[in-house]
Amino acid sequence: MAERGAVWEGLRAYRLIAGMWVRSSMTYRTSFAVTVVGNLLLTGLDFVGILLMFSQVDRLGGWALPEVAFLYGLSVTAFGIADLVLGSMDALGTRMRDGSFDVLLVRPVPVLAQVGADRFALRRLGRITQGLAVLGWALSAVDVEWTAAKVLLVPVMVLSGAVIFGAVFVAGAAFQIVAQDAAEVQNAFTYGGTTLLQYPPTVFGKDLVRGVTFTLPLAFVNWVPAAHVLGRPYPVALPGWTAYASPLVAAVCCAAAGLVWRSGLRAYRSTGS
Repeated sequence: MAERGAVWEGLRAYRLIAGMWVRSSMTYRTSFAVTVVGNLLLTGLDFVGILLMFSQVDRLGGWALPEVAFLYGLSVTAFGIADLVLGSMDALGTRMRDGSFDVLLVRPVPVLAQVGADRFALRRLGRITQGLAVLGWALSAVDVEWTAAKVLLVPVMVLSGAVIFGAVFVAGAAFQIVAQDAAEVQNAFTYGGTTLLQYPPTVFGKDLVRGVTFTLPLAFVNWVPAAHVLGRPYPVALPGWTAYASPLVAAVCCAAAGLVWRSGLRAYRSTGS
């Protein structure tokens, strides 16, 4: 019961802090709208790069443009949700350097909720919007014999992928506590991870594919379930049921990230400032 109460307290604190930043950002509505559109266009350059590739080739790693767009839309949308909710976690190192992280520790509010909601930015909706637009086009263009299970798997992939990326954000923040910053290391697994997943697994070496399947299971954001939806063989031999394992992987990642976060907090030593 105490654990459940702490969770609800954290969610309430997150909502209040995020709401404060939303009200602040909406003070200048024109500036907010321009920022969202700019963010949407900027993130869209990634897909423009993919389109330029396909202007020179018919297939990429044996995958057609609608299939790659399917991977892209899933990865960007899932990452965009995680980035909206927990994207400020990569700024934790700055708080530790200037001593403001100590202020969060003495407040009667879960630290994770405070860090996650810090500088909550609605402008990140641009990434989600752009990802959903590409995903919508891909769903209409891919040659798939849709079944009820495959249709249901699409939103499951997006939500589970967001949770997996969120767990990586939290674990990366815990690493920053131990390493005293190292935000770029965290970004290599978050922003780098979503970029990796935008391309078919067949263009990468099998050792890398095994690493993001069994060690850091980012492949369950889209590679594994999307290969099942598209009827394509996965480069690494896996049982058939793993196509539907993304929610289980997300739950395991959350549990692991929670343990790592608690360990990081226990290891924290104040700057003294």
